[in-house]
Amino acid sequence: MYKLKDKVAVITGAGSGIGRALALQLANKGCRLALSDVNEDGLAETASMLPQTPFTQRLDVADREAVYAHADAVQREFGTAHVVINNAGVALSQTIEDMSYDDFEWLMGINFWGVVYGTKAFLPMLRAQDDGAIVNLSSIFGIITLPTQGAYHAAKFAVRGFTETLRQELAGTGVFAVSIHPGGIKTNIARSARFYVSPTGDKDREKTNQDFDKLARTTPEQAAAAIIDGIEHKRPRVLIGGDAKLLDKVQRWMPESYPKLVSKFVELGRR
Repeated sequence: MYKLKDKVAVITGAGSGIGRALALQLANKGCRLALSDVNEDGLAETASMLPQTPFTQRLDVADREAVYAHADAVQREFGTAHVVINNAGVALSQTIEDMSYDDFEWLMGINFWGVVYGTKAFLPMLRAQDDGAIVNLSSIFGIITLPTQGAYHAAKFAVRGFTETLRQELAGTGVFAVSIHPGGIKTNIARSARFYVSPTGDKDREKTNQDFDKLARTTPEQAAAAIIDGIEHKRPRVLIGGDAKLLDKVQRWMPESYPKLVSKFVELGRR
């Protein structure tokens, strides 16, 4: 098992949701924490909940220079990093035909390039000490698809491929990569999304948020516990939630026809 006590854990998107839950649980594991978020108020709230004061910085993960500066700051503060969790993410619900390039680039900047920057900024530290983990948040939407989620799928499929390739390249070293695939998690990602139309064609944002709440059965705390277990056991892929595990199987069994079944699953969840 990978021992987390006294390790330096870096978490982006730590101001709420899974990132906050990870910070709390990793603190209980004895980790020293470097936390970041673009939301300074949320980040401060997370810090106030911890038993020891973490290192915190406001960070826009879509800004490459800022991510590298954050890595330098973490190295100055702790000397190194061990577990890097690229968790920050946003959502966009719009058809590919009507999606603006501004919206597409905004999502890719955070959900994909933020992962790339976080990986490449911290990887030299991990490789130099031959010890550590790169943990990248993909999604069940990096395995299956739905209408209006084209940008999100593009980013999360890319994160999956990027992380799986990194894992192969790190084989035989003391550094490993973990690809995380949550299903529906009870966070504010849907409420903070850029929303235009739902996968079912509904333009009522509040109704769509209510539908998401019905489908999101897994808590951030449960998700964080699964991620930490995956790190400790060096699992290459972590599926989070019964929905993610079921949909992964459905995609394997029905690679061409699964969208019909997934659509029925979504419809049932709205009732």
